[in-house]
Formats: sequence, C-alpha cells, structure tokens
Amino acid sequence: MTDPALDLALQDLQKGKTTWAGTGTADRIAVLAQIKDRLMDVAQIWAETAAAKKLIPAGSPLLGEEWTSGPYTLMSACNLLIKTLSQIDGKGHIAGLPIRDLPGGQIAATVLPRTIWDRLLLSGVRAEVWMAPGVTRQNLADNTAGRYDVPPGQRQGGVSLVLGAGNIAAIAPLDCFQKLFVEHRVVLLKMNPVNDYLVEFLRPALRPLIDRGALRIVTGDADVGEYLCNHPVIDDIHITGSEASHDAIVWGVGAEGEQNKAAGKPKNSRPITSELGAVCPTIVVPGPWTDADLSFQAEHIATQKLHNSGFNCVACQMLILAKNWDKTEPLLNRVKQVINSLPPRPPYYPGAAERMDDFAHHGAGSGSGGANCVIVESGDGWLENNEIFAPALGTVALDEDDPESYLRAAIAYANDKLHGTLGANILIHPKTIAALGRHRFD
Repeated sequence: MTDPALDLALQDLQKGKTTWAGTGTADRIAVLAQIKDRLMDVAQIWAETAAAKKLIPAGSPLLGEEWTSGPYTLMSACNLLIKTLSQIDGKGHIAGLPIRDLPGGQIAATVLPRTIWDRLLLSGVRAEVWMAPGVTRQNLADNTAGRYDVPPGQRQGGVSLVLGAGNIAAIAPLDCFQKLFVEHRVVLLKMNPVNDYLVEFLRPALRPLIDRGALRIVTGDADVGEYLCNHPVIDDIHITGSEASHDAIVWGVGAEGEQNKAAGKPKNSRPITSELGAVCPTIVVPGPWTDADLSFQAEHIATQKLHNSGFNCVACQMLILAKNWDKTEPLLNRVKQVINSLPPRPPYYPGAAERMDDFAHHGAGSGSGGANCVIVESGDGWLENNEIFAPALGTVALDEDDPESYLRAAIAYANDKLHGTLGANILIHPKTIAALGRHRFD
C-alpha cells in the first residue's frame, strides 16, 4: 500500500521536527493560548455533535459527558500546560507541591486538587504521583521535566504516530500534547474510525500546531494504521486501544504474531507506549455502612459502569463482594435499581451487542440489569480474562468474613485472576480504614 497524501503529511512533519523541538517555552505558551481561543469557537458544536453520534437525545443531561470528556478537558490541559511551562525554568512548577513519605522509602507528590475548580468539580478527589525509588525530596527537581533541561537548540526532534482512542474525545489530542509539549516530538494523529468526525473540530482548534508543521491529523481504516505504523518516517508509536491492536502492531497477526510474541521478537521494533484495556475491579470492603452509604455507593458503582455507556477501558468490569456480609445483597439490589431506573441508552460502539451476548453466555445465573447493563455472576472464568468494553458487569462473592482477610483475598483475586493492570477501585468505610491502620494502605 502507498498513499501520497499520507506520505506528504509525514514529509511535512519530517521537515518540521527540528524546528518544533527547538521551540522555546514562550512560543509554546503562545501556541497554547491560541488553541484556547480557537477551542472556544468549536466547543459547543463539538459537544453536541459527539452526543448525537453517541445516540444521546437532544436536551439530555448526558450531554454533560461530552463537554467534560471533550472540549472542557482539552481547555483544562491547555491551562495546566501554560501554568507549568511558565514556571518550568528553575523547576518552579513543583514548588509548593505537598510531598509525603511512603512506608517503603519513596515519596509521593499530591497533584490534585490544585485549584478552586478542582475542589468544586472533583469534590473529595485527591491524586498523587508516586516517585520511583531513589527519588527524594532533595533530588526531586533533578528528576522532573528532564527533557526541558536540554537547551532548545540542542534538543533532538522526532516524528510520533498517535493512534487515537475511539471512545473519549479528549484522549487523542491529550496524547498528542504529551508528545508535543513533554517529549518535543511532532505528531501524526490517526483518528479512530469510530470518532473520526472529531476531525472537523480538532483541525480548527489545533490549527496553531498544524501551521507550525508540528501536527497532522488523518483518518482511515486498519490498513491506513498498518501503513503508518511501518512507515520509515515514524520514530515511535502511542496507542490507546485494545491489547489485540497493540499486539498486532508489535508482534504481527495470526500464527506469525503468536510465534513472534512467544520468541520475544517484535515485528515492529519501534518504541511504543500504550494505554490498553483490562478487566478492572471494584472491591467492596465490608464495614459499618449505613443506608445512606449503600445508596450513595450504589450510584457510584452504577455511574462508573455506565459513564459513556460503558465504553471506558478503565470502567469496572468485576464487582468483588463479601459473600457473608449482610449488606452485600442490599447493595447489589440498589445497584440494579439505579441502573434500571435510567433511560435506555443504545450502545453505540461497534461490536458491543455481540460482546454483551458473550458476557451473558459465560456468566452464571440468569443475569439482570435490564436494557442498560448486563449483570451476571462470575462463571467459567471468561469474564475474568476478557475485557468487555460495553455496559456489562460481573460479580464475584468471596468467603472471607472479616475486613482484613477479605481485603487480602480480594486483592489476590484481582491481581491473580483478572486480566490486565489498568485500574482498580476500593470502596471502604473510613472507620474500617482506621481499624486496619491507614498507613497499611500505602
């Protein structure tokens, strides 16, 4: 396969890679400010179009999902990058970050909340970055933003291929920002066919990068993706997608791919970073939950499952429960009630209906959840080993009774039985944390 348009886009990036790598922080801040202005022009039609493509009815409050996972997130990224870049000389961007010591000798920096908007929109949410062993309070600055320690004129540029996610609108441009503003790379963004309608909004919003020869955005099917992954101009790859897609890129497909993977001989030896799906658990720890706790956490579980109609790689797929806890059945019933109370939401992602049928087939029991979500008990092990990427939820009940033994068993089940390592949730009462010892959760 050859494609003159793709070749031309890559030639443009090849020409622009050294110039972009040498761009100073002031110029990059100016580019981000221009993107913010352009984003304002397309934000509303972007969110409304994405909602319509996902079969969300006009006027539905679910439109908010497309604002917060699309233009709002991109605007927030611009603001945060501007702030970081404006303080990066002398590593001022890490000044004032709360740092704490971890039991194993590492340190952790609290990066959220940082602003009043964090506290308003993400009330009660806190995020930390755990530093690698050997990074201390004294040498933290030396281990932060190292690529910006290299003077602009001495930086090595490169051409990155970003294979965009098909579910959440902001992921693809944010992956590009990582390459552009953190790694000094220029980017060819290949959109996922599921949401390539976003090109209509991303091109005008990101025009300042395109005009500088730092970004090109293309569309196409798997053949286009394969062509780009193996193009000599591409230096490295980032993919947000499935493990199958990742393995096809790195090892190849079919019997050849299996042989290459078993032998540790990649077909494509370029550096590749990836954010891949998994079977993600939510562990519910028994404790002194009130009726209000049950209602709140039932809504929490339903929300994390049904956000974006379940098409999130980090969405809960296995709900881990304590079999003999007297709150297990009431909690599960309330989860089902919440899910059943919501208006039906047609699954928009290709292949979802077939995957949900497989999920129901391999689960135990008759299933429940109504039109919005398939809910089944763990059955033959298929649920634990296959990412569903759809509105479907598995449950498993463990025999352990007391919180400590249960939590150990649940963590072992999640680590040893569930495929992948992308994310996990623990729902636990503060009194249970205190009884077990807060320090033990580090």
